[in-house]
Amino acid sequence: MRAQALPRRAGRRRGPAAVAVSAALLGASVVPAGTAVADTVPPEGTPPTVSADPLPTWQVNGVVWSMTTVGNTVYATGKFTKARPPGTAAGSSKEVTRNNILAFDIRTGELITSFNHSLNGQGLRITRSPDGKRVYVGGEFTTVNGQPRSRLAAFDTATGKLVANFAPKVSNKVRAIAATNNWVFFGGNFFNVNGKSRTRLAVVRATDGAISDKWRPTADDDEVHAMAISGSRVIVGGKFQTLNGVKKVGVGAFNGSTGALDTWTSQPIPTRQGTRFSYVTDLFVSGDTVYGSANGEGLKWFDGRFAAKADNGNLVWLDNCYGASYGVFAQGKSIYSVSHAHDCSSLGAFPETDPPTWHRALAETSYATGRDQTAPGSNSNYRNQPIPSLLHWFPTLAMGSYTGQYQAAWAVTGNAEYVAMGGEFPRVNSTNQQGLVRFGVKAKAPNKAGPVKADLGTPTARKALTSRQVTITWKTTWDMDNRNLTYEILRDNGTTPIGTVKRDSTFWSMPTASFTDPNMPAGQHTYKVRVKDPFGIAVTSPASNAVG
Repeated sequence: MRAQALPRRAGRRRGPAAVAVSAALLGASVVPAGTAVADTVPPEGTPPTVSADPLPTWQVNGVVWSMTTVGNTVYATGKFTKARPPGTAAGSSKEVTRNNILAFDIRTGELITSFNHSLNGQGLRITRSPDGKRVYVGGEFTTVNGQPRSRLAAFDTATGKLVANFAPKVSNKVRAIAATNNWVFFGGNFFNVNGKSRTRLAVVRATDGAISDKWRPTADDDEVHAMAISGSRVIVGGKFQTLNGVKKVGVGAFNGSTGALDTWTSQPIPTRQGTRFSYVTDLFVSGDTVYGSANGEGLKWFDGRFAAKADNGNLVWLDNCYGASYGVFAQGKSIYSVSHAHDCSSLGAFPETDPPTWHRALAETSYATGRDQTAPGSNSNYRNQPIPSLLHWFPTLAMGSYTGQYQAAWAVTGNAEYVAMGGEFPRVNSTNQQGLVRFGVKAKAPNKAGPVKADLGTPTARKALTSRQVTITWKTTWDMDNRNLTYEILRDNGTTPIGTVKRDSTFWSMPTASFTDPNMPAGQHTYKVRVKDPFGIAVTSPASNAVG
C-alpha cells in the first residue's frame, strides 16, 4: 500500500535528486534537479549507502502509510493517535496526541510541535509541491481539525497551517497525489469530485480546489495507488488493467494538459489472471527515470521494483526479487525500498530459505549492472532483462502487527543526507523504535553497526606435523553496511595481530577463511580472530583449540 513520486523533493516520493517539471503541465513551474551524497565504504565504482545505524526518532502508536520531505522536515501520515520521543514506551508521560498526521526534523528526529493537526480518518498519501510551499495529504478522512475536508487537504509549510481555500470534495478514498505548483493531480477509488463525474483520476487547482474539466482520464477497472510527474506527463500506477479504455496494465502515462494517453512502451506489471495479479504501489522520479515498486498477489507474481525512462516508459531494469515492495526512494545512485523481500536470487543475492526469512529494507543501484538469469515470474513479460545490483545495506526492521498484515515499513523518504522509513515496525536492529526511523550518510551517522559477533566462528588451529607452522581456519561473519571486513589473527591473549586477512561476506554467504602462522613459538598456544569494519568497530572470537 504505497505509491507516489514527484518532481524535486527531498522526501518520500520526490527526493533530493528529483525531476524538473515542465511549464507545459497545466501551468507548472520548473524545478531544478538536486544531487545526493552517501554513506559507508563501498568498493570504487559502487554507490555508497546510508549507514545501517538507526538514529533516534519520535515514534507513533499505529502505522505510517506515507511520508514526504520538504528541506529537513518529514511529513508523515497514516493511522495513529499518539507520538512519543525515542527511547520511551507507549503510554509514556511524554506522549502527545497526533491524529494520523505529524512532522519531524530529519536531522534530529524531533517532533515539530508547530505542525499539529488532526485527521478524523487515516491518511494514505502525502506529497509536496515542487516549490516546497505546500504539502498535500489524501486518504479516508472527512475533516481536518474539525473542518470539512473530503479526503484531500493542503498545508502551508511556512506557517504549518491548514490551507483555508483548498477544500475539494472527493467522494471516496485518495491513494495517490502528484502536484505541481499550480495543480494537484490525484487518484484512488473515487467517482465524483466537486459534484462532477470522475473515474479514479482528477486534477484540481491549487489555489482554490476547483476541478479542471479539461483533464478527464480514466482508470477504468481498478484503483490508482501511485502518481508521479515528469515534464508534461503524469505517470500513474495501481491495480488497473486499462486506462482511457486502452490496455495499460498497472502503469501508464497521460498528457498533463489534455488527459490523453501518452507513450508508455514497457509492461513491467503482468496481466491479471483471475485472482492473481501484481500492481504498482509507489513511483519516484529522479532525473530522466521513474522507479516503481510492486506487490504481487499470487505465487511468484512480480513483487519487486522496476526502472523506466520517464519520457516514454522504456524499461531500464526490472528487479524480480520476491516479497511485496511498498515504497521506493532515490538518493543519488542508490535506490532504497521497503518490502518483505525473501528471495533475491534473481539479482545474484540472497536465496529463498526454508522457512522463509524476510529482509524489509533494501538498497540497490539506480542503473542496470547485468541480466536476470533466473526463471521469470508468473505471467511475466520479461526474461533475462537488465537488472540492478543489490547494495550492501541490511538494517533489521522487526515485523509489526498493528495492521494485521504483519509487515514492517510501508514508506520511505529522505534528502541528500538522510533516509527515513515509516510503517508499523516495533524495533529496528533489535532496539525499540516504533513506526518511524532515520538513517544517515556516513558523515551524519555514528557508524556503530559493526560485524555480527554471533555469526563469527570459533577458529580451529592445526599444526603441521614436521614444523612449527600452524594454520588457523574460521567461519567469517558479516556486517549490516560493510561488505569487506578485516580479520586480525591474535595469538594467545595478545592484542597486536600477527597477521590480517580481508574478506567480502554477506549474511547469505559467510565463507571460511584461513591464515598460516609460519613459525609458532615453542609451547602451547591458542588463537583468536578479531574482525573489524572500516570504522574500526571490532568483535573478537573465542579462543581456538590449543596447539603446540
